[in-house]
Amino acid sequence: MWGYFCLLAFLLILFIEIVFSIMVSTALEKQAADRITAIGKEVESEISRPYGLEILIARNRKEGVEVLLINGDWQVVAPKDYYENAEAHRSFQDIKTRFIVNEDIGFWEVYRTADAVNYVSKVEYAGAPHYLYISYSIKIVRDTVGNLQLYMLLIGVAVFLLAFLISLALSQKLTRGLKTMSDTAVLLAKGDYGVEFTNLDYKELAKLSDTLNYVRDEVKKSGDFQREILANVSHDLKTPLTMIKAYASMIKEISGDNKEKREKHLQVIIDEADRLTGLVNDVLSVSKLQSNIAALNLKVFNLTELVYGIINKFGYLQESLGYTIMVDIDANMYTRADSEKISQVIYNLLGNAANYTGEDKTVYISLKSSMDAKRVRFSVRDTGKGIAKEDLPEIWNRYYRVKENHVRPVKGTGLGLNIAKAILDNHSFDYGVDSEVGKGSVFWVDFPAVPADPENC
Repeated sequence: MWGYFCLLAFLLILFIEIVFSIMVSTALEKQAADRITAIGKEVESEISRPYGLEILIARNRKEGVEVLLINGDWQVVAPKDYYENAEAHRSFQDIKTRFIVNEDIGFWEVYRTADAVNYVSKVEYAGAPHYLYISYSIKIVRDTVGNLQLYMLLIGVAVFLLAFLISLALSQKLTRGLKTMSDTAVLLAKGDYGVEFTNLDYKELAKLSDTLNYVRDEVKKSGDFQREILANVSHDLKTPLTMIKAYASMIKEISGDNKEKREKHLQVIIDEADRLTGLVNDVLSVSKLQSNIAALNLKVFNLTELVYGIINKFGYLQESLGYTIMVDIDANMYTRADSEKISQVIYNLLGNAANYTGEDKTVYISLKSSMDAKRVRFSVRDTGKGIAKEDLPEIWNRYYRVKENHVRPVKGTGLGLNIAKAILDNHSFDYGVDSEVGKGSVFWVDFPAVPADPENC
């Protein structure tokens, strides 16, 4: 960046130098042309006064302007002290061969030669045509331009050196902050979550520091969640594996010949194996859904029947644990989605409500059409402790679990809500949770309402 800045400064100074040189040279040449034109007009006005003409010619000669009055025989009439043969003058031949010989009295023109700016005109003097020739050496202009160019070059060098030093200081200040942030990022990558990104020198770097601090917090949080879920999964794996091993040993050593005990012990092994299968399926489901590996199989189905079917799976909670499931469900509500994955969503939401409902062990389920009949809202409400406002954005996280020590009637790994979120995100359905501490929570999903006939969808 510093090199590019110096190159840019150099090119800008070079451009300014060139433009200035051209502009000054052009302006000075124009001034010279205007000047000799003014002198020419002044001499023409004094041409009838020989004494005044000689004074005017002498004054201009001191300023580097040559003024000659030439007769038709190409002899210099004025100034009187001019002794050079006019016929041999390097500019007279040009006057003769150009146009002025054939022009009328009063004609004048300014033109440029290699080393001078010239003014010529045809005038009447002493009753006869004469030629007025005025020349201003361009060398004076060139010397002036050269001096100005030298001054500009010195100024340009000074400006470039100043820009060089300022850009060097700024680049070191900027890169010092970036290097500090880079070193801090390396520490973060190595697992040091106590690092702090700070840079208040520049607004952009300050914003980047805030972003990196946010990333640090999220990575730390994710690491904590991963360790927590690993502990949960390890515990959930350890228990059924221990049970399977224990009951397999019991069958081998105790109940192998006792059909009743053997069947009972085998059922425990089957139940624990199912529990392991569910745990593995949950982990795989999260990975597939968040990697968009599992494609959606969209079709129209009866959402009402689907919800009732899932409620029936929770009948054991009512029969053996005293749970109450209150329903308010409209008949024959249809939607278009992947019915298998939506079943998983509803099952997870019901299981979550059953796990966290209050002491009354009541879960409220609703499936109602909207007023415009374009949506069907499914909601499930518990009467538990509710969720704090700051925790609401986190509950859908794959590693998040409310830290409460209580018995959960529906076993899980803490992945249920994350699985539901991934499925609903893939469907682009609206969903959310409303909760108030001490009054329970309501999880809801809006499904698109469609006719029962798939051809009309």
